[in-house]
Amino acid sequence: MAQQRGALDVTHRKVWMLAGPIILSNVSVPLVGAVDTAVVGHLPEPQSIGAVALGALIFSFIYWGFSFLRMGTTGFIAQAYGAGDWNALSDTLLRVLFLALSLGLLAIVIGWPLIDFVLYLIDSSAGVENLAEDYANIRIWSAPAVLCVYAFTGIFIGMHNTRAAFVLQLVLNVSNMLLDVLFVLGFEWGVEGVAIASVIAEYLAMLCGFYLLRRQIRDAFNRLDSVRLLERVALMRLFTANSNIFIRTLCLLFAFSYFTAKSASQGEVILAANAILLHLQSIMAYGLDGFAHAVEALAGSAYGAGRLHVFRRAVMLTSIWGTIIALITGLGYFVFGEAIINLFTSIDEVADTALVYLPWMVVAPILSVWSFQLDGVFIGTGHTREMRNAMIFSLVVYLGLLQLTIPTFANHGLFLGLAIFMLIRAGTLLFYFRGIESAIRQSDKNEQIV
Repeated sequence: MAQQRGALDVTHRKVWMLAGPIILSNVSVPLVGAVDTAVVGHLPEPQSIGAVALGALIFSFIYWGFSFLRMGTTGFIAQAYGAGDWNALSDTLLRVLFLALSLGLLAIVIGWPLIDFVLYLIDSSAGVENLAEDYANIRIWSAPAVLCVYAFTGIFIGMHNTRAAFVLQLVLNVSNMLLDVLFVLGFEWGVEGVAIASVIAEYLAMLCGFYLLRRQIRDAFNRLDSVRLLERVALMRLFTANSNIFIRTLCLLFAFSYFTAKSASQGEVILAANAILLHLQSIMAYGLDGFAHAVEALAGSAYGAGRLHVFRRAVMLTSIWGTIIALITGLGYFVFGEAIINLFTSIDEVADTALVYLPWMVVAPILSVWSFQLDGVFIGTGHTREMRNAMIFSLVVYLGLLQLTIPTFANHGLFLGLAIFMLIRAGTLLFYFRGIESAIRQSDKNEQIV
C-alpha cells in the first residue's frame, strides 16, 4: 500500500502545523464555559454561577464520558493513515459515525434519570440544584450532535487535518458564546439561556462536520464492503479500545467531579470561586492538549508504519513545545490572574476567595503537561489498556490523599490533591512507556523480515 507522502515527517514546523489550529480551537472550548460563567456571574446572586458549574458537571458524565469517540478514533485513523491503509480508514470512519449517532440517542434516553441521580449525590443548596436541573434538562437534547462532533474531531486529527478540526470548533464555540450573550444578557433568560445557546451551537457544529467530511464520507461508501466493515476482529478492537478509554475518562471525570462536589460542600462562595479557577485549569489543559493531539497524530502514524525513530522524534518535539507553552501559561496566570478572575465575576467575595487559591493555577501547567503528553502517546498508538490501568491507580491514590489533605488544609488541601493527582498520572504512564517502544521495534523487525 502506498505510504501517504509526508505523513511521517516530524519537524518543528509540522508539530506547529498540527498543534497550532488545535491550540486555537481548544482554547475556545473552555472560553465557552468561561463566557457561561461570566454572563451569569454578573447576575445579582452567586447561585447562578454554581448552577452552571453543576450543570457542566452533569454533562461531564453524560458527554465527556463518551469522549472515547474522539480519542479512540484518532488512534485508529492515525495508524491507518501512517500505514496507507485506506480501506481501514474508511471502515473506521463509518463505524464511529454510526456509533456516535446511536450513542447520542441513547444518551437522551438515559439522560434524565442520570441528571436526577447526580444532583442527588451532590451536597448543595436547593436554589443551586433547581437551576442546575433546568439547565441540564435542556442541554441533554444536544447529545447526538455532541458525539458526532467528537467523532469528526478524532477523524480530522488522525488524518493530520487539524485545520478542519479548528473550523469545526470555531463554528461551535463562537456561535455558543454569541448566543450566550444574546440569550442571557439580551433576552434575560438566565441559566436556561445558557443551555439553549449550547444546544443550538452543537447542532450547527454537527452540520459543519458533515460538510467538511463530505468527500471522505462519499469515498467510504464507495469502498463499502459489508463483510469487511463487520469483521469480528476489527469490531472487537474498536470495542476494546473504546471501552478502555471510556473507563479511563470516567475515572478522570470522577476525579474532577469529586473536586466540584467537595467544593460545593464548603459553601456557595467556595463553589463559585473554585468553578472560576477550574476554568483557568481548563483553558490551560485545552491549550497544552494541542501538543498532545499533535503527538497522537504523529506518534500514531509512526506506530502504524513501524518507525521507532520517527516515533521518538514526535514525542520529543511535541514535549519540548508543550513544556515551553506550560511555562508561559503559568507566568501569564501569575501576572494577569487577578484581572482574569475579575472578568469572571463582579461579586467581591467570590473574586477575593478565588484570588487566595490562584497560586495553584500558576504551578498547574508545569505539573500537568507531562500527563497530557503521555496521554497523547498512548491514545495515538492504541495502548489503551495500559492507559486505563494507570488512570485507575492514579484515581485511587488521589481519593485516598484527599481524605488526608482536606481535613488538614481545607480548600488548599483540595488543590494539593489535584496537583499530586496530575503527577501520579504522568508517573504511572511513564512506567508503561517502554512497552510501546518495544511493540514498534518488533513491528519494524517483522517488516524487515518480510
